[in-house]
Amino acid sequence: MSSARTDKSSPAFIQTAARDEEDPAPSLIRGIDSPQASIPPWFLYDLIGSRLFDVITVLPNYYPTRTEAQIVATNLQAMCGARDVSGAALIDLGAASCAKAPPLFDAVRPAQYVPVDISVEFLRDAVTKLQTEHPEIEMIGVGTDFSKELVLPAEVTATPRLFFYPGSSIGNYDPPEARGFLKRVRRQMDDDATLWIGVDLVKDTETLERAYDDDLGVTAAFNRNILRNVNRVAGTDFRPAEWRHVALYNEAAHRIEMHLEARRDLAVTWKTGERRFAAGERIHTESSYKFTLESFDAMLRQAGLSTVDVWTDPQRWFAMFVVAPST
Repeated sequence: MSSARTDKSSPAFIQTAARDEEDPAPSLIRGIDSPQASIPPWFLYDLIGSRLFDVITVLPNYYPTRTEAQIVATNLQAMCGARDVSGAALIDLGAASCAKAPPLFDAVRPAQYVPVDISVEFLRDAVTKLQTEHPEIEMIGVGTDFSKELVLPAEVTATPRLFFYPGSSIGNYDPPEARGFLKRVRRQMDDDATLWIGVDLVKDTETLERAYDDDLGVTAAFNRNILRNVNRVAGTDFRPAEWRHVALYNEAAHRIEMHLEARRDLAVTWKTGERRFAAGERIHTESSYKFTLESFDAMLRQAGLSTVDVWTDPQRWFAMFVVAPST
């Protein structure tokens, strides 16, 4: 194991790449004004949207979070045994509130914990609290947009590297983007590195659609809230109450799609223009791709990676892959 910094009394925070400072308003307007209107899904996650999503994860029909947690809790020792990860640099991709990695600490015994998100400011409070609870682990918060580039800073010195990407987040990329992401991870892996990645599996349409359209309307509020965020960023005048949440499973594409559907004929305006929507016309806000074990294994191989082992729940709704670089 390589040596790490000796002062672990407080976490380090490193912004490896500046957040994109380009004004997002023009691209938002182009998406809204296109024949098939769309809004990029990351605009779902402002402060209110992030809190609503935290509620979604505990709803009875939203199976991914609890199913993945059960798989990991049941099989953690076997996952650690599939490839040696003891004393690793535990690299938590898309860490957000850093809630999913700490249950791994006792089994992995990481020398370094490296939560990665688009900005270190997202990580600061959570990592500072974790450092006081685990003073034996060096903690380095890394701010970078790994959907575009992933280069770990030189301060990440512990080996082996264990990349952790839970939550089926890989499904939010279109397939070419997902392969690109996996290739970026592969470039940061030495021969002894490992990737643990959660994957949502293809299942019956009713289960999928109920997970994304709950009876309490929390997911609907989460989806409509994107319009408030777009109003703030792009100066539009969306009225969320005029839009209906739609979640449907596109079986041909193996993906859940979230849309907002105009309840009546209406117009949305901004400083330099407007877009008219007919009743029933939709704005696409998010896709979540689902995989079979075979299709995800094939995607890994296309990215220069190979499946070491995989665990599922008894219903085979979700999977946790242990992945190594291809030799």
